[in-house]
Amino acid sequence: MPNQVYLIDDDEAVRDSLVWALEGEGLKVAPYSSAGAFLEAAKRETFGCVVSDIRMERLSGVDLQRRLRELGIDMPVILITGHASLVVAIAALREGAFDFVEKPVDVKYLAQRIHEGLSREDLRRTAWQRRAEAAERIASLSPRERDVFHAVAKGRLNKQIAGDLGISAKTVEIHRARVMEKLYVRSVAELIRLHLAHESRAE
Repeated sequence: MPNQVYLIDDDEAVRDSLVWALEGEGLKVAPYSSAGAFLEAAKRETFGCVVSDIRMERLSGVDLQRRLRELGIDMPVILITGHASLVVAIAALREGAFDFVEKPVDVKYLAQRIHEGLSREDLRRTAWQRRAEAAERIASLSPRERDVFHAVAKGRLNKQIAGDLGISAKTVEIHRARVMEKLYVRSVAELIRLHLAHESRAE
C-alpha cells in the first residue's frame, strides 16, 4: 500500500477525529483500533508512516515500534504522547522512533512530520524496487551463469574464473556475454551495482 498513513489509537473518538483532520491535510489514512490489528495487516514490503498513540492496552505504541523493527519493517513511527508519557516517548526516539507529538495534537505540525516521513519512504521504496528487480533478473540466470556473475562482481578475471570453475576462458567469455545480456547491463560497473543491490536484499 503506497505511502499510506497508518493511524493506531484505541480511543474511537480520538481516532475518528484524527482521521478526519489528517485527511483534511490531503493524507490517505488507514485507521486501526489496536497495535495488534495493525501488525496482523503489516507486511515487510509495506510502505507508509505509522502514527500511534503511545498508551494503549496490550501493546503500546513503543511495543508496536519494537515489533515492527523485529519484523524488519522500517516505516517511520510517530508517537502521540501525553505529558505523563513524555519520558517514554524520548526513550522511544532514542530507539529509532521518527518523532513524537504531544497532546493536544497540532495537526498541521503532525501532517508536516508525516510528509517528511513519507518522503523518506519514497527513497526506501525506490531502493526496495531496485533490489527486487535485481533479484528477478539474477533468477533468470542459469547456475553456471550465476557462478560467472558472482565471480565477475568480485573482480575475478576471465582466466581466474576459468581456473576456479574448471572451464575454458572462451567459455567464460560466452557466459559473461550472456550474463550481461540477461541482466541488461553494459559495463562491469553496472554489473557490480546490480550485485550489491542483490546482496543488500539478502541481508
